Amino acid sequence: METFESLVRAEFAPEHTYLNTASNGLLPARTVAAVQEAVRMRAEGRPIGSLYEGVERVRAAFARLVGVPVERVATGASVAEYGGLIAASLPAGAEVLTAEADFASLVNPFHMRGDLKVRVVPLERIAESVRPGTALVAVSAVQSADGRLADLPALREAARAHGARTYIDASQAAGWLPLEAGSYDFLAAVGFKWLMGPHGNAFFVTPEDFGGLTPLLAGWVAGELPWESCYGPVEELAHSARRFDVSPSLFTYAGLNASLSLIDELGVDAVHAHDTALADRFRAGLTDLGHTPIPSPGSAIVSVPQLGHRQPELSEAGIEVSNRAGNLRAAFHLYNTTADVDRLLNALSA
Repeated sequence: METFESLVRAEFAPEHTYLNTASNGLLPARTVAAVQEAVRMRAEGRPIGSLYEGVERVRAAFARLVGVPVERVATGASVAEYGGLIAASLPAGAEVLTAEADFASLVNPFHMRGDLKVRVVPLERIAESVRPGTALVAVSAVQSADGRLADLPALREAARAHGARTYIDASQAAGWLPLEAGSYDFLAAVGFKWLMGPHGNAFFVTPEDFGGLTPLLAGWVAGELPWESCYGPVEELAHSARRFDVSPSLFTYAGLNASLSLIDELGVDAVHAHDTALADRFRAGLTDLGHTPIPSPGSAIVSVPQLGHRQPELSEAGIEVSNRAGNLRAAFHLYNTTADVDRLLNALSA
């Protein structure tokens, strides 16, 4: 019988201590094989219809992961493109509430409009800052810079009380943090971090009524019958969120299909328990060394002030972390072990 440990060890054999999933997740062996097979199909001139079918399997897998009907999931290439669609749907003067120093791909589309009122508040105050007249609250479920978690239930209730829509960036959450995307109006996430896919993909969850969005990026794949929508205007848009699809990067989706199958086999609850236990071990070790990490209880990301400058030397020693705004950021995922945590702690004590 396969266990969490045996499944993971069969998929990963990193040459270094890799603690940088918040930047890029490692590719499972099954993912590498799937991408290589897709490349061979193209190189050998074989029919690639199965690669398009794979996009639909990925869509369904993500829908299961975040607990929504597959009809609510669109597939694209970046979080920013979907933020742009939301920004374009808002009337001039609408208030958008965001958190201080949230990730640029989430917040920048609203600033680019120029005629929206973008209000920025500390993350811990975002729920209490929703007010009458707030049109949209846009926030990352987990902050990229330091791993802090947004209080999503409180935000959801505050938004409902004031009639505001909610837009959640789950790029640093999907794959390790259990999510209920149906509790929010819009949710976006890239697939190359905790979902461990190749670059070139993003998911977008819409309300059943599409939230007033216009599919400005719609091409042939956005048609109800895509292969009959290749020429001239698309006469019938998809009846589902697929109307917000952009033409898929087929190699990426071939890989993601394999990566999501691994998460499905392990179970996101098991991944969550594994990742957060390692992060807690690192926090405790930092305290013993006299360092105080930025508070982020329950997060798989740990950020340590004033240690970011040590990233180059750690990389030279075979330990991969990030330097974010002068902070050392370590991100723990299913392929990490307690030995990885202890190696980083030992290096920091030197």
